[in-house]
Amino acid sequence: MILTARQLALATLERQFLLERRRLDVAEAVRRVCALQAQEPASPYLALWNRVRDFAPEDLDAAFAERRIVKASLMRITLHAVHAEDYAPYHAAMLSSLRAARLYDRRFTATGLTHADADALLPELAGFLARPRTGAEVQDEITGRFGEHAHRVWWALRTYAAAHHAPTGGPWSFTQPNAYFASPAAAPGSAPQDAGAGVRRLLLSYLRAFGPASAPDFARFTLLTRPVITQALQELGDRVVRVAGPGRAALFDLADATVPAEDTPAPPRLLPMWDSTLLAHAGPGRLVPEEYRPLVVRRNGDVLPCLLVDGQVAGVWRAGDGGLELTAFHKLGKVAWQGLAEEAERLWRLLAVREPVVYRRYGHWWDKGFPGVESMTVKG
Repeated sequence: MILTARQLALATLERQFLLERRRLDVAEAVRRVCALQAQEPASPYLALWNRVRDFAPEDLDAAFAERRIVKASLMRITLHAVHAEDYAPYHAAMLSSLRAARLYDRRFTATGLTHADADALLPELAGFLARPRTGAEVQDEITGRFGEHAHRVWWALRTYAAAHHAPTGGPWSFTQPNAYFASPAAAPGSAPQDAGAGVRRLLLSYLRAFGPASAPDFARFTLLTRPVITQALQELGDRVVRVAGPGRAALFDLADATVPAEDTPAPPRLLPMWDSTLLAHAGPGRLVPEEYRPLVVRRNGDVLPCLLVDGQVAGVWRAGDGGLELTAFHKLGKVAWQGLAEEAERLWRLLAVREPVVYRRYGHWWDKGFPGVESMTVKG
């Protein structure tokens, strides 16, 4: 059987719990969807609200505080929330890319320091971060060794060292200034993590959450190189199978995975900024019509909060002082608007308690205008 583009989109939605919210513990939900983009502190909360039935934000507060879910730089050299047990193997998988992104950057090389200079600090850093420390505290601690270059050394290490962001309070657990603590994986005497095993684990988790998918899709999600991905696919053997799809790229999936039928309905959803489903595949992705991609994925990398209608991005939303403003890029029917309005009312109840005007600083994209032909404001 050759899978259609519609079936691939539905597969992603189903595996991301966007066809039907699931009643799951928040840590297990994060494990099942691989990782949640966490560049904006609110986004993991809104992502889980879309995916977990009767989601209570206090549950995610507790999971971060208890370190059952951790936030750290991982895939695509950006912040993700992942299950604590997945952090060490994911970090091992990404470590080479994380190091290269910083130690080969001119902001580090201009210091004249070597990679060995930065790496030599890792054991000491792990000890210093045994309890949460702010970035300023870390820089003060290492200034005696690196002088004026301390801020550049910390800039590199905070990305590739085995360190998590520490919850600091506020409506979404993480506020400025950022605080950090060492991962248990960085503790002296901890068994070193194998990079190859980490890539294999991450690839299996990715396919479970976003498959069927191609090697370029996985490369897009992680920024891992093609040779590393090819090797992982070979080493996984019959745990991963090839499936036929609509394009030229070979698709892979877990051997026991299933794909929804073509006529499966997809309910409306209000996705947060940088939702992982919009960043998990190459090209325009499965959920974003090609003509809308420049509207929702901006040139500077911002990925705006999106409306999903029948499994496809149909517009954007933003929070205002009195409710949610929904903007559609094409005309929607009455049933679609009713479904979106019901979702917006539920989301507003969450935001009103936590942060009514979430993502406020991205309002300039709306000021510049969208080619929206329909809009609605759902008031609280």
